[in-house]
Amino acid sequence: MNFPLNARITDWPQQRVWLIGASSGIGAALAQELLAAGAQVALSARRVERLQAVAAAASHALVATFDIVNQSDWQQRYHEVCQRFGGVDLIVFCAADYHPERSWQISADGAAHTLAVNLGSVYTGLATVLPDMLARGSGGIAIVASVAGYIGLPNATVYGPSKAALINLAELLYADLHPRGLGVYLINPGFVQTPLTAKNDFTMPALQTPQAAAQAIRKGLSAGAFEIHFPRRFTLALKLLRWLPYRLRFALMTHFLVPT
Repeated sequence: MNFPLNARITDWPQQRVWLIGASSGIGAALAQELLAAGAQVALSARRVERLQAVAAAASHALVATFDIVNQSDWQQRYHEVCQRFGGVDLIVFCAADYHPERSWQISADGAAHTLAVNLGSVYTGLATVLPDMLARGSGGIAIVASVAGYIGLPNATVYGPSKAALINLAELLYADLHPRGLGVYLINPGFVQTPLTAKNDFTMPALQTPQAAAQAIRKGLSAGAFEIHFPRRFTLALKLLRWLPYRLRFALMTHFLVPT
């Protein structure tokens, strides 16, 4: 028998979701997937026009535009979401910044911005929502990391380490928060057709649509999984690569993954 590590989220019409990074890619597709399932969804990102298009005037959607790297905006937007929905049952951290670059192409400003979006904003969001979730002893936190966080992949010089940090963060959050009644869901997608992956100039194996990714995420949340990773034919191969000795791993990475 399969015993899930988290509560199964199946009563979507009863769920109040705050989705961070909902204007494009996986976030936009997931917002539409959860709205179609009946959830109340607050959509946040910087681009109000894109958010409005994703919400499509759904009566149970709230467009809450703000810049997630601006710490002072978080409390105001959280207050607006709580005023409209009465609280937040699930927060999904899906915002990301990515620039394909090798180690000799690092920009200090660029790296700082990527880390602020991918990692810093998650800490600000946690500081914003956790006090209320802990006070009532319920709620869920979903963090979209990436299989790029499994191992040090070429071209992901800043993105990969930021996602590795999110994997580590989700693991320790589960240890801290599960005993206190909260759910923690770690989402590790493979390659998905998004504006971020459009920057890549190499063949991306097992490339999925955002809609397929959103369906996989909802299925994982409904199953109460801790780690939701997809597509498995790709993610399982990377998991195996992570367990190999460094000498063999580096040899395989150089042969198959490093662009020439």
